[in-house]
Amino acid sequence: MIHHSLVPQAPALRLPVAQIRQVFQPADVERKLARLQEAGNQREYETLRTVYERMLERGPERFQVKPSGVPDMASLYDQLPNFTEVLDDVKRHVALAQDSRDGLEVTPMLLLGPPGIGKTHFARHLAELLGTGMNLVSMSSMTAGWLLSGSSSQWKGARPGKVFEALVDGEYANPVIVVDEIDKAACDAQYDPLGALYGLLEHDTAQCFTDEFAEVAIDASQVIWITTANDERGIPEPILNRMNVFAVEAPTLEQARTIARNLYQGIRAGHDWGRLLDPEPLDDVLDQLAQMAPREMRRALMTGFGNARLDHRTTVEVADLPRSAAGKGRMGFVQ
Repeated sequence: MIHHSLVPQAPALRLPVAQIRQVFQPADVERKLARLQEAGNQREYETLRTVYERMLERGPERFQVKPSGVPDMASLYDQLPNFTEVLDDVKRHVALAQDSRDGLEVTPMLLLGPPGIGKTHFARHLAELLGTGMNLVSMSSMTAGWLLSGSSSQWKGARPGKVFEALVDGEYANPVIVVDEIDKAACDAQYDPLGALYGLLEHDTAQCFTDEFAEVAIDASQVIWITTANDERGIPEPILNRMNVFAVEAPTLEQARTIARNLYQGIRAGHDWGRLLDPEPLDDVLDQLAQMAPREMRRALMTGFGNARLDHRTTVEVADLPRSAAGKGRMGFVQ
């Protein structure tokens, strides 16, 4: 696919560097649209025709972005201390793309670990780092194999798949697509929810990915794939072989305290009411938060902030945190 450079942002601003890349060929869409018009039966193919017209109206060019410098990742190491190995891998790919016209290529990754340790949270931070969008596909709720690859326009209620939507309806040629809980994908002899991934996770075949609904070649080779799972035993070996597999440990107690402090400061800084609260949390509050899964920390903090304000205090105390969070101790911390 064709791509050319834009004028990069000033390095001092630490903004993403962008190129423009074509994610499909308009001539392919025009041919498909012409055939629909020749075939008649407009009502039957109304949805498909609308998709083709939207593609031509939006055009094929999308932003392909990458960080302006490797040092941008420093804050992520602080915010996600138990993802150091994963971040090291991303950092190597970012370094390769620096000072060159090459786009950022990240080997598809599988994040293995218990629920609630921040796997999806990591993906969101990575999308922010790269300056691109993020699309979440939950495999635990999938009931058919066409959610990723689309369903044939011959079927009632057919529509494009998530990959097509991310690239055609989105703004980026290299979005982060998170396939969440890939080990829970339901699979039977007729529909394989993971079938599309065999080609999408390979750079060469992903360049000409064809959505079954639109039947137009899409360049999905720049997509950054992150999959998550609690147990790798339910994942087919050919899929595992296409990814870098990282076992993400539960944070140590000290790492959990760091996560809690960063979350406290981040929530406070992100709201105007934060100026009415102390800039630093109390040690015993951090100790209590450190006993929770990262996904529970935010909910507990929001409750704590609210209770402190109801009592007209600037300090969040342990008593302000939800009672249900006390003494759970179920994170299984690494000592």
